[in-house]
Amino acid sequence: MSTSVTFDQATRTYPGSTTPAVDALDLEIEPGELLVLVGPSGSGKSTALRMLAGLEEVTSGRVLIGDRDVTNAPPKDRDIAMVFQNYALYPHMSVADNMGFALKVAGRPKDEIAERVREAARVLDLEDYLDRKPKALSGGQRQRVAMGRAIVRQPRVFCMDEPLSNLDAKLRVSTRTQIAALQRRLGITTVYVTHDQVEAMTMGDRVAVLKDGVLQQVDTPLNLYDRPANAFVAGFIGSPAMNLGTFEVDGEDALVGSARVPLPRETRAALTGSTVVLGFRPEALQPASESDPGAFAVRALVVEELGSDAYLYGDPLDADELRSDHLVARVAPRSVPEKGATVHFTVAPGGLHAFDPETGVALPA
Repeated sequence: MSTSVTFDQATRTYPGSTTPAVDALDLEIEPGELLVLVGPSGSGKSTALRMLAGLEEVTSGRVLIGDRDVTNAPPKDRDIAMVFQNYALYPHMSVADNMGFALKVAGRPKDEIAERVREAARVLDLEDYLDRKPKALSGGQRQRVAMGRAIVRQPRVFCMDEPLSNLDAKLRVSTRTQIAALQRRLGITTVYVTHDQVEAMTMGDRVAVLKDGVLQQVDTPLNLYDRPANAFVAGFIGSPAMNLGTFEVDGEDALVGSARVPLPRETRAALTGSTVVLGFRPEALQPASESDPGAFAVRALVVEELGSDAYLYGDPLDADELRSDHLVARVAPRSVPEKGATVHFTVAPGGLHAFDPETGVALPA
């Protein structure tokens, strides 16, 4: 039942605009894969999903479902099921009627509809709610009904457009786990759009990062985190975000304030100018003493204590080059520095990322 999805140089330019909302998207989604499209607001992720669903016209290029070119096919002929952010349930219908409505319209026999609805309700833990109206349900239950309506269709592809954004934080966490587990169980190819990179990292088999309509990188969540293709992906993926800054290069070192941070030979060889963009994750910063090679000083402004973790937000002394609001370091949760204290850090071996200051492309490190 599962099928592949292919975007082949797919482009969407809205009338009156000279800049494409989605620009020559090349993306191959494997049968049964859960691929997450992620990016900031206006990056083109929802437009790409709607191009697949047939709700947006493809200006140039192609969209294929399996081997079939569906670029110009109407939505009803694409065999996809869409799950929206706002649930889009019929308020006057029961949960069972909402879930079975598409099958009823398609003229399926009543007993088949009832069986498919019961099966989906069992999977989604909705069996006790089939006779209720949507207004008698919580937000999480309504979202499960919307999922059920998609499941009973037994489509070739699920399209999910920010389905959890209306839920509160705790419910979002539990529901995303349910959706991911359900998708694995059903094995239906799923394209999932979110602006929440934590959601993307925890749910996706692979994650595609978009910016200004252009695909920046597509990879497994761990590879995106460990080997970002450019400074944008590095800063977007990860919570808290990677520390990024532009620093002067002097000989074999980058100058972080009054400290000298050694640069790998491969990074120096790839540099074309006298500056470099450096990035390091909060967990890559190790407490150090002032005399340690490459150690730089940070004044602690805020310390977030989360129980199992703690994060220090501060400003590097004598260094105003960091692009982040503040430098963030993960610190030992049971021995956090005082506010206002000066702490020294070094970057752990292998924890330094380097990017070209002109293009943002990752340099060897």
